[in-house]
Amino acid sequence: MRRREFLGLLLKGGLWTFSFGMGPSLLAMGESSKFVFAQLEYRGGNWNPRPRAARRLVWELVKRTSIEASLDTANIRPHDPIIFEYPFIYMAGDQEFEPFDEKERENLKRYIEFGGTLLADDSLGKQGFGFDRSLRREITSLFPGQDFVKLPEDHTVYRSFYLISQPGGRILSSPYLEGLNIEGRTAIIHSQNDLGGAWAKDSMGNWEYEVLPGGEVQRTTAFRLGINIILYALTGDYKQDQVHLPFILRRQM
Repeated sequence: MRRREFLGLLLKGGLWTFSFGMGPSLLAMGESSKFVFAQLEYRGGNWNPRPRAARRLVWELVKRTSIEASLDTANIRPHDPIIFEYPFIYMAGDQEFEPFDEKERENLKRYIEFGGTLLADDSLGKQGFGFDRSLRREITSLFPGQDFVKLPEDHTVYRSFYLISQPGGRILSSPYLEGLNIEGRTAIIHSQNDLGGAWAKDSMGNWEYEVLPGGEVQRTTAFRLGINIILYALTGDYKQDQVHLPFILRRQM
């Protein structure tokens, strides 16, 4: 099956599973083929500052795209072998957290090198403090000699589904995303704008947090970026292959 045919099936039928080291691959349809939003549960700090954010983003993912996804999210510990069942992991926080131990670091590094994508979402939005400080410490331990770089405006993550010119979030602490590249693939994406804060709704259907300074336009961008990042995790750099699916454009909101 050619890549173009695969992408058509993937987006129409939610046919995805992840074969590490080989990119997305097809298996049988069913519950096991649904996308599951997995969040990293770490020691210390606050690993789940926006507990209602993930479910809302997944709801929007299902509504706006043809990806089949489960509304039940998964919490994954860094050392857990089950992490390899999820192509996308979300890691959020607003405080410093404890250093990963040797087993956790080994497992996470293998996950990232084998093809997993990690989205780190700083809910505090202060570079060099809190969550951001701990995250950068761990990246240095996992990949010595490497550091986050600014993602260029033409990066696939800004156009994997929606065309976006800048990041969104509850705040705009940074006008760009950062990333860590592994063999030409951005394996770790870092946002300092509290994406989860823009996604979260309470049990009554009200937005939990005000979005500043851009209001609802900025919130819309945060949802579009979240969907783009998930699509990037599932399909990689297919947009660079100039694959354009008309039904995607018709369903954009």
